[in-house]
Amino acid sequence: MKNLLPLQELDLKIEACRLRELEIPKQKGKFDVQKKRLAAELDERDKAFKALQLEQKDCERDIEQKQAQILKYKTQLNSVKKNEEYQALLHEIDMIEKQIGVKEERILVLMDEIDAAKVRLAEDKKRIDQELKQIAGQCAEIDAELAEAISSRHALEAQREPLRATVEPGLLSKYNRIRAAKKTGAAIVPMNGATCSGCNMAVTPQAVNEILGGKVHACAHCGRLLYHAENYLETPVG
Repeated sequence: MKNLLPLQELDLKIEACRLRELEIPKQKGKFDVQKKRLAAELDERDKAFKALQLEQKDCERDIEQKQAQILKYKTQLNSVKKNEEYQALLHEIDMIEKQIGVKEERILVLMDEIDAAKVRLAEDKKRIDQELKQIAGQCAEIDAELAEAISSRHALEAQREPLRATVEPGLLSKYNRIRAAKKTGAAIVPMNGATCSGCNMAVTPQAVNEILGGKVHACAHCGRLLYHAENYLETPVG
């Protein structure tokens, strides 16, 4: 038992490292949400900017088409002989010119909106780039923390085999079975008076006396191996 306690202390440290390795990457979850939000925000700004540009091009194309229609009507004026037809063409030309005027006014408004949107988009890109750099830095810190946890575990695992070799095989086998069944936590626990400190259930008087005498006993309730702490005061327990 004396040699098994340091092994358990080491195993619990290794277990703590493994838990850290599982928990540390979860910290990146909030950053993934932030990155998606920033990407969506920038995409929205970019789409709004491009929509204004597209509307301007549509207006310009519409004006070109209407100007071509006016040119066609003006050419027809030279061949029209009836006054009614002549006046009808003039009316169409006038209507189209008014439509062109409306489109030209819209283009002027769009040009101002595009200039403003371009400035906003540039500012948003700069701000979002800065935020993404900050996130990348924080993620790098998390990666470094994870690498440190893995390195610490490897260093601890390197110490395990020499400790295992000092433990009596039968006792080691019991210890390994309990750890495999418990998955986490201590497989060996001290008695607390006449109770198991692992499950707080009573230990039989006979078992208490034998444990006080240094004999190995398993708790009848939780299966953990029990020991009397004062028998191993020279061994640090963690």
